Amino acid sequence: MDLQLAGTRAFISGSTQGIGYTIAEGLLDEGAQVVINGRDRERLDAAVHRLRSEVPGAQVSGLVADFADPAQVRDLLAALGEVDVLVNNVGLFELQSFEEVTDEEWQHYLEVNLMSGVRLSRHVLRGMLERGRGRIVFVGTESGVNIPGDMVTYGVTKAASLALANGLAKLTRGTAVTVNTILGGPTWSDGVAGTVHELAQAQAMAPEDLRAAIIGGNRTTLLERFIEPEEIAHLALYLANPLSSATNGAALRADGGVLTGII
Repeated sequence: MDLQLAGTRAFISGSTQGIGYTIAEGLLDEGAQVVINGRDRERLDAAVHRLRSEVPGAQVSGLVADFADPAQVRDLLAALGEVDVLVNNVGLFELQSFEEVTDEEWQHYLEVNLMSGVRLSRHVLRGMLERGRGRIVFVGTESGVNIPGDMVTYGVTKAASLALANGLAKLTRGTAVTVNTILGGPTWSDGVAGTVHELAQAQAMAPEDLRAAIIGGNRTTLLERFIEPEEIAHLALYLANPLSSATNGAALRADGGVLTGII
């Protein structure tokens, strides 16, 4: 199926690996021009090179910025220009005791998980509305709906991001611009894999045993496995293309059945 993305320009925050990288690859396969992002110039350049080698003829470039630093974000926005598709993907997560999280750590989470979406969306939305077309996709999480007790900072900031997307969608009334959120479930991204390996080492476990124990302890998952980044990317590609014109202001689940409610 032609997703009608050829010739469009897309930006994906936090996209040198994992879900963001996989979304970039999918957009390039569909003929979009893609700008990816990362905090480290060397890793960013390597990801650009890898995408060019994996997708023949790929039109891909990179902009370096740490979304925890507003000054770096301002520089990124000055260089970004107009885009037809914005994917707000960057995010922080960590297992933490609520009592031990400092105000400074809370601010760090807010800058990356919430304010990245605020600043990027503010930059692109007016142009999208003036051109009469555009897509903003937030890569969210079921943890923004069912806040985990051991990741309160992550869940709360992702809940705020979910609210942001819903509010922005109301600004697109009567246009061909849409704003939606993907509620992803436990996904075997590079970040999750790294965290699992660190925890396994601390607990003197084999990483594959801990991985199985995490999913085995989640009694609500219907997949009974981790989601693959490609499975999140497929939904992102749907929301990014013109064929999704009737989907706006929505939170679409790709959670593997972790959320137990009807909606």
